[in-house]
Amino acid sequence: MDNSAFEMHEDAAQNAFSMGKMTTISRMEKKRQWSLVSIFLVCLLACTITTAVGVLILSLVYVHNSQPHSQVHLGLEARPLQTTVPIVQKAVDPKFQFLNHLPKSKVFEFPGGAIQWARYRNNVKDYLSIEEEAFGSSLNSQRSQMTLGTLRIKSNGLRAPHWHFNANEHGYLVQGSAWIGVVDDGGVVTTYNVTSGQVIFFPKNTLHWIKNVGNEDCFFLLFFSTHDELHTLDVDDVFFSVPEDIASRSLKPEGGINFIRTFQKQQEDQAVNLPPNLAELVTNPSYVQSPDSLVWKYFYDLKGSKEYQFPGGVIQLAQYWKNGSELSSHEKIFSEFLNQHQNALTLSTLRIYNNGLRQPHFHFNANEMGYVISGCAKVGIINTQGIIEFDVHIGDVVFFPTGTQHYIKSSCDEDLLFLLAFSTGDQLQTLDMDDYLQATADHILAQLFFKKQSEFKKIPKFKEDQAINLP
Repeated sequence: MDNSAFEMHEDAAQNAFSMGKMTTISRMEKKRQWSLVSIFLVCLLACTITTAVGVLILSLVYVHNSQPHSQVHLGLEARPLQTTVPIVQKAVDPKFQFLNHLPKSKVFEFPGGAIQWARYRNNVKDYLSIEEEAFGSSLNSQRSQMTLGTLRIKSNGLRAPHWHFNANEHGYLVQGSAWIGVVDDGGVVTTYNVTSGQVIFFPKNTLHWIKNVGNEDCFFLLFFSTHDELHTLDVDDVFFSVPEDIASRSLKPEGGINFIRTFQKQQEDQAVNLPPNLAELVTNPSYVQSPDSLVWKYFYDLKGSKEYQFPGGVIQLAQYWKNGSELSSHEKIFSEFLNQHQNALTLSTLRIYNNGLRQPHFHFNANEMGYVISGCAKVGIINTQGIIEFDVHIGDVVFFPTGTQHYIKSSCDEDLLFLLAFSTGDQLQTLDMDDYLQATADHILAQLFFKKQSEFKKIPKFKEDQAINLP
């Protein structure tokens, strides 16, 4: 019997069963999805931890390998001794910032002479002493634009043709006679003769040579306008570095490349040259003098220039003069040419009589370097740290930074003779102690020194300049 009510209940039951089954399946699907997400998150976390551990291990290996080899190769039994122990260095007397005993420095020997240096070195191992290092470091840290060298050339010896990449060169001939050659950027050759007391000048990157034409040694004091290591290139070194075919094509000699191959590089450095068979090699030397208009660009007769007389000594200057009205026509050539070159120097001789004093003074626009040619002296330097005093003798080199007050007192029976170089191509600007005290209002001095204003009337004013004075 058909019962519509039963049939409807049966359908409802079937639908209910279907819905329950679908709900169960849905829940199972969600659980499965959450399981997959959980597995993914666990894997991601594991990868992150593994990566972090790997980076940490690599970092430790890098740090370990970057340690000095002396520590890396220590045995296990030595590991407790790996504690860094500070190296105790000998204290350097502060005076060696301003003093170099040049005669004690290394002598660079060549067949035709020798060179010694008071200069900065990039490699501290190139210094012979910590005192020499202190001086070189002072030149560099103060940006002094100063290097000094002594050049001794034997009779007939030759300072090979060369040029300097990073400095102008100013020289003073102390002893002997020489023939100088200069080749400028236009290929113009200037040659001239110099004797003791005269000055030579070679602009940066200008080829030049020095030939001793006398019977005694030449002795030059050379100043270079750099506080870094001097960079120099000699012509023979250039020649032997150029490939033979390039040299042959450039020079086009008879015999071509075979002629180039006849040149033999000497085992010994020929910076200062003197072949033993020179008489066979050179049979007709000519030491010509170029016109004065060319010569005086590279030459100055310092010993013949104006003497600035003081009670205790004499000063002569090879420098640029803003007002050249008192200069000769030749001196004007030198003065103007000097001023055309960046970082040129000023040279001066300072002669102090026995017991004379170059009074305390300082320079506004230049560092100063000096070489003792004769005599002896006591030098004083006053800077922000106080006063430093020391004695100097023949061959010693001194350095006074810009603005540092300093004085020089002759302490020998003979005259003291200094050659001084200043790091300016402009006119030197100097102020002496008596000048700046006289220029200061006496009531200012009274307040400063706790003395009555009237007391300062006791300091006299002299008609004659007391830059170098006597007791």
